[in-house]
Amino acid sequence: MSSGLRERKKLETHRTLAAAAIRLVDERGLDQVTVDDIAAAAGVSARTFFNYFAAKEDAVLIPHADQAERGEAVIARLAAQPAGLSAFAALVATMREDLVEIERERDEWLARLRIIEGDPALLVRATALSSAARTSTIAAIARRTGTDPEKDFFPSLLLSVVSGAVNASLGHWSALDGGRSLTEIFDEAMATVATLPGLH
Repeated sequence: MSSGLRERKKLETHRTLAAAAIRLVDERGLDQVTVDDIAAAAGVSARTFFNYFAAKEDAVLIPHADQAERGEAVIARLAAQPAGLSAFAALVATMREDLVEIERERDEWLARLRIIEGDPALLVRATALSSAARTSTIAAIARRTGTDPEKDFFPSLLLSVVSGAVNASLGHWSALDGGRSLTEIFDEAMATVATLPGLH
């Protein structure tokens, strides 16, 4: 098997396990689902499950095997935004692309959000999993703005503002059970945030 085919198979197996975990946990609750249940639903062994995830919680929270590469792609997209855009506009455009992808996986993400909202421990775990990406994004904002993230809190503040709008948009989208476009909700949120002074 070629390395490309092996990698594609790895991504597909991860996606199958993640989708099975979301479906089962959404139906039964996290405590009522075991690793064996998820593995069986995905048509693999429990041993194979642990080749992809450390625990069933991670199967709920990590939808793609190439999360690190996707994080790097976000940084690359931010760096590639037109030089004439403010850091705020560049970050908004970059993060909006992630929401477009979430809408492509609408039903799975609505279920994931329902599960996380109902389990504070999962929310804590999700925050921990995103910490490395947050650090890298702050560094990328600092490069774009010519600031030092250790001395100037603007990059961290900017990311917190836009990330907060992303989270609020996801929460509203979830509350509406996907009844409105996620990107439209986000665009409205950012139009409101953009009225704040100092962002342009």
